[in-house]
Amino acid sequence: MWGKLLGGLFGLAMFKIPGLIAGVFIGHWFDRGLKQQFEQAGGFAALKRDQSDAQGLFMYSTFAVMGHLAKADGVVTPAHIDKAVAFMQQLGLGATQQQEAQRAFREGKAADFPLQQQLQTLRQAFRWRPDLLQMFLEIQISVAYVDGRLSDIELNLLQQVAGALAISNTRLQYLLGRFEAEARFSQRQTQQTPAADAIADAYQLLGVAESCSDSELKKAYKKQMSQHHPDKLMSQGLPKEMLELANQKTQQIQAAYELLKQHRG
Repeated sequence: MWGKLLGGLFGLAMFKIPGLIAGVFIGHWFDRGLKQQFEQAGGFAALKRDQSDAQGLFMYSTFAVMGHLAKADGVVTPAHIDKAVAFMQQLGLGATQQQEAQRAFREGKAADFPLQQQLQTLRQAFRWRPDLLQMFLEIQISVAYVDGRLSDIELNLLQQVAGALAISNTRLQYLLGRFEAEARFSQRQTQQTPAADAIADAYQLLGVAESCSDSELKKAYKKQMSQHHPDKLMSQGLPKEMLELANQKTQQIQAAYELLKQHRG
């Protein structure tokens, strides 16, 4: 359960359902002994030195790079501090564990933090799991957007992170756009907003251009539904108690598609 909570909150930090689903999936994976390793090995700081422990490495790297990104503009803002504190509290970490997480965050803020070395180690450990490397990048994207904007310095740092993890700049730009579009579309489902804005976000959520044909739109919709189908996610390790979240994601995709079909006539 500890790992599921951790993973789920990682996903929630990304402000979207797919992030939560992915987070719970990796958290479920972490549950396989990570808590005992964490407590016996001395926390994040000790785990980061044992590169054979991929789960511990992922956790340490997440907090450390999070700290590095928070300091990207020279000063850690109150928004970054509030996010980090709330994040650790919501994870349900004990006092010692919070201290370890804070230590990793502080190490990441240091001017001499070996960012590229840490990322290369992470990439090597997860070289066969590009999905998890992308998840790591999405967590950092959420940190960059915590104050509601993305500075040039933060963008440059995200490009460094993506490059070190062998994620193309094209893919990074897609993830940035999707992050913004999904957040807006989810918000607009409960608000009175201009139809043009909601339509634009729906296209971006489905990953197609507004000029696409009806057949291309339908193909993109089916692809998204296949990727996020609850049964498929469960077969890949999604805990059954998270099935409703997978359903919510498919409902969001369905809503975007139905909006576009109605718009097109």
